[in-house]
Amino acid sequence: MGEACEFRSWDELIPDALGVIFTNLSLQERVTVIPRVCKSWGKAVSGPYCWQEIDIEEWSNHCQADKLDQMLHMLINKSCGSLRKLCVSGLQSESIFTFIAENAGSLRSLRLPRSNMSDLVVEQIAGKFSMITFLDVSYCIKIGASAIEMIGMNCKMLEGLCRNMHPLDTADKPLQDDEAYAIAATMPKLKHLEMAYQRISTLGVVRIFSNCPKLEFLDLRGCWSVNLDNNVSTKQGFPKLRVLGPYVLGAYESDGWDDDFSDVSDEFLAWDFVDGNEYYVDYDSDGYEGRIEDELEFGFYQGIEDAAMYWPPSP
Repeated sequence: MGEACEFRSWDELIPDALGVIFTNLSLQERVTVIPRVCKSWGKAVSGPYCWQEIDIEEWSNHCQADKLDQMLHMLINKSCGSLRKLCVSGLQSESIFTFIAENAGSLRSLRLPRSNMSDLVVEQIAGKFSMITFLDVSYCIKIGASAIEMIGMNCKMLEGLCRNMHPLDTADKPLQDDEAYAIAATMPKLKHLEMAYQRISTLGVVRIFSNCPKLEFLDLRGCWSVNLDNNVSTKQGFPKLRVLGPYVLGAYESDGWDDDFSDVSDEFLAWDFVDGNEYYVDYDSDGYEGRIEDELEFGFYQGIEDAAMYWPPSP
């Protein structure tokens, strides 16, 4: 009974070590639960080690724009300039894009699908993202070739780009290879490229092949005007390249807003069939941010440090 305990208390761990441990918890737990446990845990969870990777993409799909902006301000400020990965959907205001750019010094992976950015906004902020290796601007209908070119000119380390579109947004548009040409001219290091349901031609795809020699994966689902079956030189130059599409058997997957490629067994590939479990993983990511359940409600309230969010208690 009188012997000293062999194990140290959790609250005696240094804040940095606790912060690394807490990254294994969901965002909800880090924001609402951990700060209430004790002062040392609250201090640890307010430090940057917990917020180097922020993924609120699924939750942001159902969030009002003003509340989403407030959440991003809070979480990004917690990262203290160490943010490496950010996944968020449906951003609307120019000010929030500027805020992200101003805190992008360490950013490597950025997902901004379905966001309301324009070519002008991209032109203003692209220079801040020089360290990015992966970018997702899928379903961003207000940007075009000039924005893609500006991204390529400033993001010299870019290895992965997602530029998928919803089929309803491109169904009536004419063929346009300008984005493909912009990619080919400015992104020579690309390894992974997604252009599902883009209105591009075979010529645009061949131009990408000619200028992106490191390409390993290309998503062309729904690019109906692309035909690579007889392009022998391309096949010989990219023997390990995996091409998904352009033909899709059956209806468009789910509601067209998912990025889940876990089941591609029914889709024709120009080169070969992709393993059903293979999909793109961010090159600089070694973990997965917990997602917030859809039914959770969001609200700011007084009394919790750092303007933490409130979710209803578990039953």
